[in-house]
Amino acid sequence: MSVPAGARVVGGRYEIGRELGRGGMGVVWLATDRVLHREVALKEITYPVHLTDDERAVLRERTLREARAAARLEDPHVVAVHDVVEEDGRPWLVMEHVRSRSLQRILEEEGPLTPAQTARIGLDVLSAIEAAHAAGIVHRDVKPANVLVAEDGHACLTDFGIATTTDDATLTAQGAVLGSPSYMAPERAHGRPPTPAVDLWSLGATLYAAVEGRTPFDRDEPMAVLFAVVSEEPAPMTDAGPLAPVLQGLLTKDPAARTTAAEARRQLTAVVAQQDVGAPAPSAPRARRTLRGGDVQRFDLADLVSLASSSKAALSTVVREVSERRHQPPMSRRDRRAAAKQRRFRFKRRWVVVPMVLLVLLVVLVLGALALLVTGAIELS
Repeated sequence: MSVPAGARVVGGRYEIGRELGRGGMGVVWLATDRVLHREVALKEITYPVHLTDDERAVLRERTLREARAAARLEDPHVVAVHDVVEEDGRPWLVMEHVRSRSLQRILEEEGPLTPAQTARIGLDVLSAIEAAHAAGIVHRDVKPANVLVAEDGHACLTDFGIATTTDDATLTAQGAVLGSPSYMAPERAHGRPPTPAVDLWSLGATLYAAVEGRTPFDRDEPMAVLFAVVSEEPAPMTDAGPLAPVLQGLLTKDPAARTTAAEARRQLTAVVAQQDVGAPAPSAPRARRTLRGGDVQRFDLADLVSLASSSKAALSTVVREVSERRHQPPMSRRDRRAAAKQRRFRFKRRWVVVPMVLLVLLVVLVLGALALLVTGAIELS
């Protein structure tokens, strides 16, 4: 097969064509497999600038290992991973090319979907999630940008092997958790290790966005989103109709009480069946909105611990402090160590010094009251 002059070839095999899309963890290109003469989707992994060198190294190794594991998944609603190659010291994923648009793009271009359309997509994505869980893989980044919808309405879940690297235990131990805040489960916002239940929460948030046209916890700042995820209920639903019960069940904060995959499938199937027997559908398109909070963000584990342990009154202070830091330019390693030391000091001051001062004041008040009682008793006698 001839190669056009100037064409870029990755791994000695994949000829890059036009760009298909991009996100916080990479760029997807339409490419041609020069060996098998077929089109593929080639994902160029680009890590966020705010990661440390150690975190980049961890992500690189985990990308290679987890992408190979994801290639074992066989489900019509999972975008297949064909190959993993290295170029310029970075991994590239070679994936099945699905002629489709992301759910994110559909919502931003055409507006929200009907409950029945949303339920059909939900069933397809749920099938992909169940296949992953059966293989011991937690996706960890289910969101509209990672759901591809074909012209016939069928959906596939993509970015396996990338999402599974974003909060690996090795990375978390170094003090960072990555994720898309609008679709992160509360237990991940608490810094806990992810379980299959986090994908069900993310599915609920994704379907909520699909039918309502906005995320369940829509805020300006990533940390403010997590604040809402942890401490508030989702915004009231106005257009979900028969989908509302399953969305409420999937967005239950306690993972042990969250709707299971089997129950979610039963409820979504019922919504589709209800539409098929003649339930009315919205006749006019609704307003299109940009869905915020879907980009992968880095959160310091210390900040998440503070978020999880703070009282509601103190949460706004934590959120404000973190949001202000996120708008500052990247710090050097020395400055990061100094900032971490300062955060530990603030944590100790907030949760050790302040309670001790209050305890001392309480003891003084008690002793003063006892002294007054003793003095009064003496005077009476």
